[in-house]
Amino acid sequence: QVQLVESGGGLVQPGGSLRLSCAASGSFISINDMGWYRQAPGKERELVAVITSRGSTTYADSVKGRFTISRDNAKKTVYLQMNSLKSEDTAVYYCNGDIRIYVYKNLVVWGQGTLVTVSS
Repeated sequence: QVQLVESGGGLVQPGGSLRLSCAASGSFISINDMGWYRQAPGKERELVAVITSRGSTTYADSVKGRFTISRDNAKKTVYLQMNSLKSEDTAVYYCNGDIRIYVYKNLVVWGQGTLVTVSS
């Protein structure tokens, strides 16, 4: 009943920027914490950034100062602005949401991912 869909990935040169979007759809009451994760080839999936329902943010040290997570609750969308991109940022980026689907039940939902490739 709940779906997250990422968009905005692509090929960018080192030092460039991309903005990822993740839109929630379906039947739910509200969205709690939302986050972005990434997984590079042959690597474990890692947390990139988290934003709470009130807007508090947390970042991985590797992206701090370069990436910004934000959300638009009216649009049911979370964003990841990525600046000063490096080759090591190349990965599939996944959106994650802790979503309240009933009064007393939350559901963790994952998007299917969008590929970001940083290369000259």
